[in-house]
Amino acid sequence: MIMGVCFMYDSSLLQRGLSGTALKLFALVVMTIDHIGMLLLPQFSILRMIGRLAFPIFAYMIAEGCRYTHNKRLYWGRMAVLGAAAQIVYYAAAADLTMCIFVSFALAIPIIYALHSNKNSISKLLLSAAAFAFAALISAVLPELIPGFSVDYGFSGIMLPVLISLGSDKRQRLILSAIGIAAVSFSLGGIQWWSLLSLIPLAMYNGTRGKAPMKTLFYVYYPAHLAVLYCISALL
Repeated sequence: MIMGVCFMYDSSLLQRGLSGTALKLFALVVMTIDHIGMLLLPQFSILRMIGRLAFPIFAYMIAEGCRYTHNKRLYWGRMAVLGAAAQIVYYAAAADLTMCIFVSFALAIPIIYALHSNKNSISKLLLSAAAFAFAALISAVLPELIPGFSVDYGFSGIMLPVLISLGSDKRQRLILSAIGIAAVSFSLGGIQWWSLLSLIPLAMYNGTRGKAPMKTLFYVYYPAHLAVLYCISALL
Protein backbone atom coordinates (compact mmCIF):
# COMPACT_ATOMS: atom_id res chain seq x y z
CA MET A 1 0.00 0.00 0.00
CA ILE A 2 2.77 2.42 0.97
CA MET A 3 4.76 1.65 -2.16
CA GLY A 4 1.57 2.12 -4.18
CA VAL A 5 1.35 5.72 -3.01
CA CYS A 6 4.86 6.28 -4.38
CA PHE A 7 3.97 4.71 -7.72
CA MET A 8 1.34 7.42 -8.27
CA TYR A 9 4.16 9.94 -8.82
CA ASP A 10 5.80 8.13 -11.72
CA SER A 11 3.74 6.05 -14.16
CA SER A 12 6.76 4.06 -15.34
CA LEU A 13 8.10 3.01 -11.92
CA LEU A 14 7.24 -0.62 -12.51
CA GLN A 15 9.53 -0.63 -15.55
CA ARG A 16 12.27 1.69 -14.36
CA GLY A 17 12.40 1.31 -10.59
CA LEU A 18 11.99 4.06 -8.01
CA SER A 19 13.03 7.66 -8.63
CA GLY A 20 14.56 9.78 -5.90
CA THR A 21 11.22 11.54 -5.46
CA ALA A 22 9.40 8.24 -4.99
CA LEU A 23 11.98 7.04 -2.46
CA LYS A 24 11.74 10.26 -0.46
CA LEU A 25 7.94 10.12 -0.49
CA PHE A 26 8.05 6.51 0.69
CA ALA A 27 10.44 7.56 3.48
CA LEU A 28 8.10 10.41 4.47
CA VAL A 29 5.18 7.99 4.73
CA VAL A 30 7.01 5.42 6.88
CA MET A 31 8.52 8.24 8.98
CA THR A 32 5.02 9.54 9.67
CA ILE A 33 3.91 6.03 10.65
CA ASP A 34 6.90 5.87 13.00
CA HIS A 35 6.04 9.17 14.67
CA ILE A 36 2.39 8.19 15.03
CA GLY A 37 3.60 5.08 16.83
CA MET A 38 5.94 7.13 19.01
CA LEU A 39 3.51 9.90 19.99
CA LEU A 40 0.00 8.51 19.64
CA LEU A 41 0.01 4.70 19.55
CA PRO A 42 3.08 3.44 21.45
CA GLN A 43 1.30 0.15 22.20
CA PHE A 44 1.60 -0.85 18.53
CA SER A 45 5.29 -1.66 18.10
CA ILE A 46 4.72 -2.60 14.45
CA LEU A 47 4.43 1.12 13.67
CA ARG A 48 7.93 1.75 15.02
CA MET A 49 9.27 -1.26 13.10
CA ILE A 50 7.87 0.12 9.84
CA GLY A 51 9.34 3.50 10.71
CA ARG A 52 12.86 2.04 10.90
CA LEU A 53 12.99 2.07 7.09
CA ALA A 54 12.92 5.86 6.87
CA PHE A 55 16.33 6.86 8.22
CA PRO A 56 18.53 4.73 5.91
CA ILE A 57 16.57 5.92 2.87
CA PHE A 58 16.95 9.55 3.84
CA ALA A 59 20.66 8.93 4.54
CA TYR A 60 21.12 7.42 1.08
CA MET A 61 19.38 10.39 -0.54
CA ILE A 62 21.53 12.82 1.45
CA ALA A 63 24.61 11.15 -0.02
CA GLU A 64 23.03 11.44 -3.48
CA GLY A 65 22.13 15.08 -2.87
CA CYS A 66 25.70 15.91 -1.89
CA ARG A 67 26.89 14.18 -5.05
CA TYR A 68 24.69 16.12 -7.45
CA THR A 69 23.93 19.48 -5.82
CA HIS A 70 25.10 22.58 -7.68
CA ASN A 71 25.10 24.75 -4.56
CA LYS A 72 26.75 23.02 -1.61
CA ARG A 73 26.26 25.87 0.83
CA LEU A 74 22.57 26.17 0.03
CA TYR A 75 22.07 22.41 0.32
CA TRP A 76 23.71 22.33 3.75
CA GLY A 77 21.91 25.51 4.81
CA ARG A 78 18.50 24.08 4.03
CA MET A 79 19.29 20.98 6.07
CA ALA A 80 20.52 23.06 9.00
CA VAL A 81 17.44 25.31 8.93
CA LEU A 82 15.16 22.28 8.71
CA GLY A 83 16.90 20.72 11.70
CA ALA A 84 16.61 23.96 13.67
CA ALA A 85 12.89 24.26 12.87
CA ALA A 86 12.28 20.69 14.00
CA GLN A 87 14.19 21.29 17.24
CA ILE A 88 12.05 24.32 18.02
CA VAL A 89 8.98 22.10 17.70
CA TYR A 90 10.58 19.37 19.81
CA TYR A 91 11.60 21.72 22.59
CA ALA A 92 8.35 23.71 22.62
CA ALA A 93 6.31 20.52 22.83
CA ALA A 94 8.34 18.42 25.26
CA ALA A 95 11.49 20.33 26.30
CA ASP A 96 13.34 17.60 24.41
CA LEU A 97 17.06 18.09 23.78
CA THR A 98 17.33 15.17 21.36
CA MET A 99 18.66 16.47 18.06
CA CYS A 100 16.59 15.12 15.13
CA ILE A 101 17.90 13.24 12.10
CA PHE A 102 18.19 16.43 10.07
CA VAL A 103 20.71 17.73 12.60
CA SER A 104 22.54 14.43 12.14
CA PHE A 105 22.52 15.02 8.39
CA ALA A 106 23.65 18.63 8.81
CA LEU A 107 26.69 17.26 10.66
CA ALA A 108 27.31 14.60 7.99
CA ILE A 109 27.20 16.90 4.97
CA PRO A 110 30.40 18.87 5.80
CA ILE A 111 32.27 15.58 6.24
CA ILE A 112 31.08 14.43 2.80
CA TYR A 113 32.05 17.75 1.23
CA ALA A 114 35.50 17.59 2.85
CA LEU A 115 36.16 14.01 1.76
CA HIS A 116 35.18 14.79 -1.83
CA SER A 117 36.70 18.25 -2.12
CA ASN A 118 39.10 19.16 -4.92
CA LYS A 119 41.65 20.63 -2.53
CA ASN A 120 45.15 19.24 -2.18
CA SER A 121 45.66 16.21 0.02
CA ILE A 122 46.84 18.12 3.09
CA SER A 123 43.93 20.57 2.99
CA LYS A 124 41.46 17.74 2.38
CA LEU A 125 42.89 15.82 5.34
CA LEU A 126 42.65 18.82 7.66
CA LEU A 127 39.12 19.70 6.55
CA SER A 128 37.96 16.09 6.92
CA ALA A 129 39.57 15.77 10.36
CA ALA A 130 37.94 19.01 11.53
CA ALA A 131 34.50 17.91 10.26
CA PHE A 132 34.87 14.47 11.88
CA ALA A 133 36.00 16.05 15.16
CA PHE A 134 33.10 18.49 15.24
CA ALA A 135 30.57 15.73 14.55
CA ALA A 136 32.13 13.58 17.28
CA LEU A 137 32.05 16.51 19.70
CA ILE A 138 28.35 17.14 19.12
CA SER A 139 27.22 13.50 18.99
CA ALA A 140 29.53 11.79 21.50
CA VAL A 141 31.05 14.35 23.86
CA LEU A 142 28.19 16.78 24.52
CA PRO A 143 25.73 13.99 25.48
CA GLU A 144 28.16 13.13 28.30
CA LEU A 145 28.26 16.74 29.48
CA ILE A 146 24.67 17.93 29.02
CA PRO A 147 21.88 15.89 30.68
CA GLY A 148 19.18 14.91 28.19
CA PHE A 149 21.18 16.01 25.16
CA SER A 150 21.69 13.53 22.31
CA VAL A 151 21.88 13.35 18.54
CA ASP A 152 19.42 11.05 16.79
CA TYR A 153 21.14 7.78 15.78
CA GLY A 154 24.41 8.98 17.33
CA PHE A 155 27.79 9.17 15.62
CA SER A 156 27.12 5.97 13.66
CA GLY A 157 24.00 7.60 12.23
CA ILE A 158 25.99 10.65 11.17
CA MET A 159 28.48 8.37 9.46
CA LEU A 160 25.88 6.42 7.45
CA PRO A 161 25.47 8.97 4.60
CA VAL A 162 29.23 9.61 4.75
CA LEU A 163 29.92 5.92 4.21
CA ILE A 164 27.37 5.68 1.39
CA SER A 165 28.97 8.66 -0.36
CA LEU A 166 32.22 6.71 -0.72
CA GLY A 167 30.67 4.26 -3.18
CA SER A 168 31.54 4.91 -6.81
CA ASP A 169 28.52 3.07 -8.24
CA LYS A 170 25.13 1.74 -7.11
CA ARG A 171 26.46 -1.70 -6.16
CA GLN A 172 29.15 -0.22 -3.93
CA ARG A 173 26.72 2.24 -2.37
CA LEU A 174 24.28 -0.57 -1.52
CA ILE A 175 27.07 -2.63 0.05
CA LEU A 176 28.23 0.38 2.06
CA SER A 177 24.60 1.07 3.01
CA ALA A 178 24.28 -2.46 4.38
CA ILE A 179 27.49 -2.08 6.39
CA GLY A 180 26.44 1.31 7.74
CA ILE A 181 22.90 0.21 8.59
CA ALA A 182 24.30 -2.82 10.42
CA ALA A 183 26.66 -0.55 12.38
CA VAL A 184 23.76 1.71 13.42
CA SER A 185 21.73 -1.38 14.38
CA PHE A 186 24.59 -2.78 16.46
CA SER A 187 24.84 0.59 18.19
CA LEU A 188 21.13 0.94 18.96
CA GLY A 189 19.91 -2.68 19.00
CA GLY A 190 16.26 -3.70 19.34
CA ILE A 191 13.86 -2.80 16.56
CA GLN A 192 16.56 -0.86 14.74
CA TRP A 193 17.48 -4.11 13.00
CA TRP A 194 14.29 -3.74 10.98
CA SER A 195 16.02 -0.88 9.18
CA LEU A 196 17.90 -3.47 7.11
CA LEU A 197 14.65 -3.92 5.15
CA SER A 198 15.27 -0.45 3.69
CA LEU A 199 17.79 -2.12 1.39
CA ILE A 200 14.84 -3.46 -0.63
CA PRO A 201 13.49 -0.07 -1.81
CA LEU A 202 17.06 1.26 -2.05
CA ALA A 203 17.90 -1.57 -4.45
CA MET A 204 14.97 -0.38 -6.60
CA TYR A 205 16.38 3.16 -6.87
CA ASN A 206 16.99 3.98 -10.52
CA GLY A 207 19.29 6.96 -10.01
CA THR A 208 16.87 9.57 -11.37
CA ARG A 209 15.55 12.58 -9.51
CA GLY A 210 11.88 12.12 -10.43
CA LYS A 211 9.46 14.50 -12.12
CA ALA A 212 7.11 15.53 -9.31
CA PRO A 213 7.91 19.01 -7.81
CA MET A 214 8.26 17.78 -4.22
CA LYS A 215 11.22 19.84 -2.94
CA THR A 216 9.13 22.26 -0.86
CA LEU A 217 7.17 19.40 0.69
CA PHE A 218 10.35 17.70 1.87
CA TYR A 219 11.54 20.83 3.68
CA VAL A 220 8.19 21.85 5.16
CA TYR A 221 6.59 18.53 6.02
CA TYR A 222 8.93 17.37 8.79
CA PRO A 223 8.42 20.21 11.33
CA ALA A 224 4.77 20.63 10.25
CA HIS A 225 3.74 17.02 10.83
CA LEU A 226 5.58 16.96 14.17
CA ALA A 227 3.67 20.05 15.31
CA VAL A 228 0.36 18.44 14.33
CA LEU A 229 1.16 15.15 16.06
CA TYR A 230 2.33 16.87 19.23
CA CYS A 231 -0.89 18.93 19.31
CA ILE A 232 -2.99 15.79 18.88
CA SER A 233 -1.06 13.97 21.62
CA ALA A 234 -1.56 16.93 23.97
CA LEU A 235 -5.32 16.73 23.43
CA LEU A 236 -5.58 12.99 24.08
